[in-house]
Amino acid sequence: MSVQQIRRAIAISTMLAAVSLIATTKIAEAKTKVTIEPFGKMPDGTAVEIYTLSDVAYEARITTYGGILVSMKTPDRNGKSANVVLGFDDLDGYVSNFNGPSNAFFGAIIGRYANRIAHASFTLDGQKYSLPKNNGDNTLHSGLHGFNNMVWKAKPIANGVELTYLSKDGEAGFPGNLTATVKYTLVKGDLRIDYEATTDKDTVVNLTNHSYFNLAAQGDILKHELTLHASHFTPVDAGLIPTGELKPVESTPFDFRKPTAVGARISANDDQLHLGRGYDHNWVLDNKTGKLTEAAELFDPSSGRVLKVLTDQPGVQFYSGNFLDGSVKGRGGKPYEQHAALCLETQHFPDSPNHPDFPSTELKSGQRYHTVTIFSFSAR
Repeated sequence: MSVQQIRRAIAISTMLAAVSLIATTKIAEAKTKVTIEPFGKMPDGTAVEIYTLSDVAYEARITTYGGILVSMKTPDRNGKSANVVLGFDDLDGYVSNFNGPSNAFFGAIIGRYANRIAHASFTLDGQKYSLPKNNGDNTLHSGLHGFNNMVWKAKPIANGVELTYLSKDGEAGFPGNLTATVKYTLVKGDLRIDYEATTDKDTVVNLTNHSYFNLAAQGDILKHELTLHASHFTPVDAGLIPTGELKPVESTPFDFRKPTAVGARISANDDQLHLGRGYDHNWVLDNKTGKLTEAAELFDPSSGRVLKVLTDQPGVQFYSGNFLDGSVKGRGGKPYEQHAALCLETQHFPDSPNHPDFPSTELKSGQRYHTVTIFSFSAR
């Protein structure tokens, strides 16, 4: 063997060793335990699985039906762990709720379009598309057959699970074959959600997670202290559709720029609060960079639990559980009363396809949709 051949062999050996070291390091970094179990069957017999992500003191459980965050266990200031999201004991509970008149979308991935679209229609590239009406004259969370109602394909990944769903052209009225991928990963109390999508035809897309949080794990959320890094919000009409205005929060019950109890002003004599029966509005985040940054913080004084919400999206829908009325019974048959939990849905603005001045939700053929939200749990 020549000197040149020996040198080449050494170089190749060194490169392979480096690759092996990188791969080993990546595996070593994946400290979250991922387990898979059956979670029942759909009415048509389709099997549903549940993935449990366990990392030291934190545990998240995600099911392939709707990509639902079934539970999120996190410790309080004394180290006592509890589940801080609303939901049901079994698959039947979710299927019944998602297909019933009191659908609250507990913990699910929402798509193709989260939030409301006015008059259940929009125009794209000169063509009008009609959607199913399930919220008066409007479409809410893509109608009765949105992503929350589908069984996703899943596979374990480092520290989590990857879910994939193909939404075919025309499903729920939306154009294009859209392939959506959602990755949940859990590392040291940070539940990260990566949303991705591609389409073969111009369409609109707006994905989010619809978890209901109660950091006390009991009672209501009126004493939870909320901070929203937003100087404006989008007022709504009687159908809870944005009027198009970006209204300053200053001197209104919508100013959460400093930590404020959710219930401090929820009953104020304010037209917007009357329309939503409380808070059910989109806040326009001050971050205009499109980069991942903190959008909100939720703190429960009784338990010391903290939830920080980080996102690269332009808005967050804060919903204070106004339409929960006790008719829905969750875990252990417990009725979910008004304000039993709240949602912080990171997303683009409601009805954006009908508001050219809002940040665009259009996804063109060949483009890639990618957005990130992190629910970061801790205690103090």
